[in-house]
Amino acid sequence: MGIYEPIKNYDENENDNEQAKLDSSRMLKPTAAATVEDDVEMALQISQSRSGTVFNEASATERRRANKIDECSLSSTTSRHKSQSQDQCQRLVTLDVFRGLTVALMILVDDAGGILPAINHSPWNGLTLADIVMPFFLFIVGVSLALTYKKLSCRVDASRKAIFRSLKLLTLGLLFQGGFFHRINDLTFGVDIKQIRWLGILQRIAVAYLLTALCEIWLKGDRTVNSGSSLLKKYQYQWAVAFFLTSFYLCLLYGLYVPDWQYRIPMEPSSASKIFSVKCGVRADTGPACNAVGMIDRKILGIQHLYRRPIYARMQECSINSPDYGPLPPDAPSWCQAPFDPEGLLSSVMAIVTCLVGLHYGHIIIHFKDQRVRILHWMIPTSCLIVLGLTLDVFGMHINKVLYTFSYTCVTAGAAGILFTGIYLMVDVWGYSRMTMVMEWMGRHALMIYILAACNILPIILQGFYWGQPQNNIFKLIGVGS
Repeated sequence: MGIYEPIKNYDENENDNEQAKLDSSRMLKPTAAATVEDDVEMALQISQSRSGTVFNEASATERRRANKIDECSLSSTTSRHKSQSQDQCQRLVTLDVFRGLTVALMILVDDAGGILPAINHSPWNGLTLADIVMPFFLFIVGVSLALTYKKLSCRVDASRKAIFRSLKLLTLGLLFQGGFFHRINDLTFGVDIKQIRWLGILQRIAVAYLLTALCEIWLKGDRTVNSGSSLLKKYQYQWAVAFFLTSFYLCLLYGLYVPDWQYRIPMEPSSASKIFSVKCGVRADTGPACNAVGMIDRKILGIQHLYRRPIYARMQECSINSPDYGPLPPDAPSWCQAPFDPEGLLSSVMAIVTCLVGLHYGHIIIHFKDQRVRILHWMIPTSCLIVLGLTLDVFGMHINKVLYTFSYTCVTAGAAGILFTGIYLMVDVWGYSRMTMVMEWMGRHALMIYILAACNILPIILQGFYWGQPQNNIFKLIGVGS
């Protein structure tokens, strides 16, 4: 209508001028010459009035168009800033609080696990507070990936960035957990490549992150989600990957034949090493000595690249101070001192499944906006996972963190779902966010805190400042270490 109005006014002016012309011609009735001159003069006046009117109307129209463009650009910019602020306001604090709480649990069990064996890692079968830290990390990684790849502009570019992030985590893991930095009270550094530890916590997270990210980038359907069944159909290929990984793990764990094997331990007084032989020759064994998880690591990675302080050395068969480390009993089995990596290759397969379970919880956040619906869709798989895991444990598939058994995967993923739902209710629904500000901050800086605290980087830096002798450092002053 803003463009049409000037044309309408122009038409009315033109009709009025023509009507005045007819009236004057009727009243005066001039001669032909006068009539011609009057007609010419009237034509000139009309043309001038038309050109002036058209010019004025065109300029006004351009001004209106320019103003309209400015208003549109201003409104689009304002709406963009509003949407960004709304995204920031709608950020789920639950993610950071959950991640921060997991970091706090990790620091607690690392520092107090030796004092309180009940919260330390289980020597073999069983579940303790320390055993849930790793799957909680993997779970929240999956949730975060669902939100990160909610909208993709380019799958290839997203895949490239995911690979780059995974390589960074792998590099950090090799640097901080491969043996380059030594233990507290040991100011030396460096690692023999022949004995470097290839696997670790950051390496496992990197592998799980990469495969889960690729599944989210490439294996996502185009269905509209309006129910639980449609959600499963949209991501059916991701569930197929989880089913394949679980089946692959179970087939290898219970189907591979584990032969007898040997390992060497250097003796302290001399440079000679002692050879220990372990008798196996079995299948489907989930004990410390003859399981397929350890055999695969020994065959592929080499026993010299595995973790040299195995968790099963705290079992009653291997320690007189069980459930803590201690001297060997007189009748200790030959496998008690054998290296074993808790973040092995085969066990990392089930770690990817835990990450995929977290991815499903993130999908629920994306596709369901009602809080009650979200909680309902979270609690259903949570309950099923816990019941399934406990049932499998009763029937012989024991909960085992080191082997990352299927029952362990189910129970820990279900426990993560319960904690995640509880934090969501408290923080994002009921609004008790001030109580968790510290955990939220820790969650936003989880990697930095993990490297400084869990990898002993901060203690190693602090003990580098001493007086007189390296043993006279701040740790000796406060009574930490020997």
